[in-house]
Order: sequence, then C-alpha cells, then structure tokens
Amino acid sequence: MKGSKYDLEGRVAIVTGAARGMGEAVAKALAANGAIVVVNDININEAKRVSQEIIDRNQQAIAFQADVSNYKQVAEMVDVILQKYGRIDILVNNAGILRRRGSIEEIDDKEWDLVMNVNAKGVFNCSKAVIKIMKKQRSGKIVNISSSAGRSTSELGGAHYTASKAAVLGLTRHLAREVAPFGINVNAVCPGLIDTPMVRENTSPDEMVAQIKAIPMGRLGTPEEVADLVLFLVSDASSYINGATIDIGGASLLI
Repeated sequence: MKGSKYDLEGRVAIVTGAARGMGEAVAKALAANGAIVVVNDININEAKRVSQEIIDRNQQAIAFQADVSNYKQVAEMVDVILQKYGRIDILVNNAGILRRRGSIEEIDDKEWDLVMNVNAKGVFNCSKAVIKIMKKQRSGKIVNISSSAGRSTSELGGAHYTASKAAVLGLTRHLAREVAPFGINVNAVCPGLIDTPMVRENTSPDEMVAQIKAIPMGRLGTPEEVADLVLFLVSDASSYINGATIDIGGASLLI
C-alpha cells in the first residue's frame, strides 16, 4: 500500500528462481507493492512470461537469465541491473532444486554437487554480488528461502537437499552479523510443504495424502502465503529483524 511500511516504491528487487512457484508469487507481490522486480531464472521463456504478467498490471519488471550457481553470470546480471537502475535494494534468494534419493549411498558426486551448487552456493554467489552495493547504499534487504528440511530433515529430498538448506541457514546468520552495521537485514524463511510445481512433481498422489494428513492445519501452504512473509521481511515493517529464521509450515515443525 502506497505510503505504508510495505510501500516498496522505487526499490529495485532481484528474485531468483522466479519463473514459477514461490519465486513467481514473491516477484508479483513485490511488484504489486511498488518494487521494480528483476525476474531471474535459467528458464528465460517462463521468466519473460512472469515479467510480462507484471507489466500487464501496470507494474515494473524485467526478465533476466542467469545461473545462480555461476558467479560470473550472477555478477554480470547485477552489473546490468546496477547500470540500468543505479541501485539494488532487495535480494530474494529463492532459486533451488530438489532431488530425490532413497539413501545417501545412492547420491553420486555429480548430483551432490548440483544440489549444493544451486541451493547453497547460489545464495552465496548472489549475496556476495549485491552486498558490496548495499554497503555503499548503507541499506538493503536479503531474504534467503531455505526449507523446513534445513531445520530438521527433508520429507521429499535426499541428504544433499537437507544439507544444502541447512547451509543456507548458517550463511544467513553469519551474513546478518557481518553486514548489520551497514544497515543491511539478512533473514531466512523456512517453508514446509507448499503447493508448488516442484512439490507436485516430486510427490505421488498417495504420498501427498499422507503428507497433508501430517500437517496440523490439514493443508499445503500456498506460494502467496510465503510471498506475504517475504514482503514483510523486505519492507520497513521488519527493520529490526536481522539474522532470523522464520518457519511457515502450518505447525508441521515446532522447535
């Protein structure tokens, strides 16, 4: 709402993995509240679709293809955005992948590296690239999308998924302490089971019934509910929240 603590008018936001699911919902929520949103994804066609849907609502967005696991591509994206808009105020590290394996013995080096490079190194790469800019501005908001797996263990993914999401939480805490003196907030969000394409693609109908039955609220979360939490964390309403991990899982994880 314009003029409120949630007003992001004039702020430039990068949302990674924003071509679908939670990333798409976050991109649209930030744009609806005035932000200029960079819709990042390796799937450029879907990123363009999301950015065009935002533009069709008379809001501001551009699509940008970059692999978050590749620092050179991330740095190039950040440089282009900085040249175009002159600032970067918000980074939402949402890009992530899920791989299913029955046991650790079945995870080979290639798959371990893939999951860790996207889920953990991607957060490192993007944060590293924008923090130098935010330090000069003496302001900035970074939100890292982890998972309830990072707080406990994964119901759907293998050990590599759990390890990568736990790494995101450790990185969040360290970065928060390191950059807080520069007016930068770094927080993490841990979604439980959210109704996204990634969850649907990795869950059989029988598994889905069992998973929903185990959630005290009796349903999956929605991408829009996660987006509302992220909006709060990147807004002025959360100015003194730094280094926090916030669960959003319908009471499925209580620790």
